[in-house]
Amino acid sequence: MEQITWDDFEKVELRVGTILEAFEFPEARRPAYKLKVDFGEFGIKMSSAQITKHYTLEELPGKQIVGVINFPKKQIGKFMSEFLVTGFADENGDIVLTAVQSKVPNGSKLV
Repeated sequence: MEQITWDDFEKVELRVGTILEAFEFPEARRPAYKLKVDFGEFGIKMSSAQITKHYTLEELPGKQIVGVINFPKKQIGKFMSEFLVTGFADENGDIVLTAVQSKVPNGSKLV
């Protein structure tokens, strides 16, 4: 594992946001949802996430998640992803979202 400095870590904008809406993403190569997330002062951003094994579209709105908001936008088919949704793979490789335990203000930085 490569070590990084504290300065390297501080460059990564890991911010909390609240999912406003979740949509089907039938064009994705692997099953995924599109997410519309409110990052407070950083605005509302869209991304996609391969989280269909652990989450339904109905349960996602209102959930606070952690995203990297300072990566360049990424084209995924016809869709433009504006941030990286973070999560952990379970024992089957299915993604579990990185989330906060208690509600915090949208846009809060992981410290």
